[in-house]
Amino acid sequence: MHIAPADPATPEIRALLEEHMAAMMANSPKDACHFLDIEALQKPEVTFWAVRDDAALMGCGALQQIAVDHGEIKSMRTHRAHLRRGVAAAMLAHIIRKARERGYTRLSLETGSGDYFEPAHYLYRAHGFEYCGPFGDYSAEDGFARYMTLEV
Repeated sequence: MHIAPADPATPEIRALLEEHMAAMMANSPKDACHFLDIEALQKPEVTFWAVRDDAALMGCGALQQIAVDHGEIKSMRTHRAHLRRGVAAAMLAHIIRKARERGYTRLSLETGSGDYFEPAHYLYRAHGFEYCGPFGDYSAEDGFARYMTLEV
């Protein structure tokens, strides 16, 4: 497994992100999706990585700076052909390491609730994330979103 910076606009990665966006919309209330589109993932405050095994795209993830000492995990997705092979755990460990290198003291994320999102909750809790209230631009709990944070 190799993790490296990548362009989210490349066709293969775009297809994975479109699958991610479709799954979020299918498993969330209409106004509860907070994923970044391709253009937003290319902004300077966002670093985007792809996970590959040789040439095969296994997954992706991003880190968005939301304050000088605070980052947010965005667009974590494992390709369905590579589920349960440690892709998400490897990407999460990479993002945590990068957050520490940048001097962040806090790393947070927003995800959904319900059965579809339980594997994500388990992964984040296993890496030390704890539930918290809204952060950054998230202004109020909608009953669906779950917020988690980790002191890094």
